[in-house]
Amino acid sequence: MQARFDFCGRNEIERWRAALSPLLAGVELSRRRKPVGQLVKSLISGRTRDAVSLAAYRRLGSRYRSAARLAEAPVEGVRQAIADVTFAEAKAGWLIAALRRIGRERPDFALDFLGDLPLDDALAWLERLPGVGRKVAASTLNASTLDRPVFIVDSHVLRVMARLGLVGAHAEARAVSEAVTAAMNDWAGEDFLRFHVAAKRLGQTLCRPEAPGCAACPLARECPGARLTS
Repeated sequence: MQARFDFCGRNEIERWRAALSPLLAGVELSRRRKPVGQLVKSLISGRTRDAVSLAAYRRLGSRYRSAARLAEAPVEGVRQAIADVTFAEAKAGWLIAALRRIGRERPDFALDFLGDLPLDDALAWLERLPGVGRKVAASTLNASTLDRPVFIVDSHVLRVMARLGLVGAHAEARAVSEAVTAAMNDWAGEDFLRFHVAAKRLGQTLCRPEAPGCAACPLARECPGARLTS
């Protein structure tokens, strides 16, 4: 990891951010949720289109009204509410188990204390919850009202960063999150969130898993993957 990162460092990441900034034109970032709300949204969102996971999140809110009620809900009821997301049955089980664990330690379900912990400790606290990996933990800290400076990496962002050479082709999301977070240690939470959204949009539109649109990509000149497919 270190040898590769010696080549792709903060200067490269700054250039990537600048090149991707036009993708954010007209994009309004979602209103920030409380941390527990963002945890719920992120946990059900994996491998699911944004519109589908958002609709499922809203159904949960309409049906259960609070994290405390959701924690006591039957798994089948939650599964039905989020039936449109991928792996709905597994996610329903993880969600209830995670919320029940939070409720035992934080009966008010307030996770604001995570804003006062060292970043690694806050990530570790979240990652011990059922179903919570680095992407969900980073989303809970960065995209919520906590606004913590940590990079969110989903499958789209991972693909983009791997093709750019930041990490190896078989690297996990955690490696990208840690590399970008460490390199850009002067970025604010909002900077990381906007870079995530821009890279994700690139992955959804041009840097697709199959038949990527390299000719139209704003990062084509910097991308080893683009040169290989040109």
